[in-house]
Amino acid sequence: MSENLDGAGKNADGLNERHNERMARKKEVVDKKIENAKRNAGVFLVTCGNGKGKSSSAFGMAARALGHGMKVGVVQFIKGAIVTGEENFFRRFPDEISFHVMGEGYTWETQNRERDVANAEIAWQRARELLSDPAVGLVVLDELNIALKYKYLDVQRVIADLQARPPMQHVVVTGRGAPPELIAAADTVTEMQLVKHAFAAGIAAQPGVEW
Repeated sequence: MSENLDGAGKNADGLNERHNERMARKKEVVDKKIENAKRNAGVFLVTCGNGKGKSSSAFGMAARALGHGMKVGVVQFIKGAIVTGEENFFRRFPDEISFHVMGEGYTWETQNRERDVANAEIAWQRARELLSDPAVGLVVLDELNIALKYKYLDVQRVIADLQARPPMQHVVVTGRGAPPELIAAADTVTEMQLVKHAFAAGIAAQPGVEW
């Protein structure tokens, strides 16, 4: 028995030693990357893809920004038929966050391209107001990718307005179908991949999880 315990102890010691060596090497790599990243600037982020979590990620960043004392602006494209948990929550902080729901619902429900285009144009004008205000530290443009995918808005005009924003302002754009031009213009792009979704198993969209 003692021999088995001794062997287990030696194996654990070897595993710990190898782990420590790997972490030391990793620290050198990470420290060098941190040393090379000294510039402060507003970051343009895109979350896209067919998986769940795009808007959830953006609103997590909104909460993070508020925690740092930043002012936040939100414009939701397409969405608007139902009141979401994030809207209910963030409207509790009217002095810190400006929240604008500008759509009439999902495109397969509205079935009216002319109205969708008109709503997207109005929403973009509100977005431009936020993008021109240096007091706003983070702007969330929720489901803008959808409006661009269906060409409700001109992507080059959108990119030009995004690039003209105050230098320290961050922007996050969400939605499926991000156009290649927007991805090329962004600083950080994350694609959410679908592995499994409860909806496919017949589970309805749940408050607090999907909306």
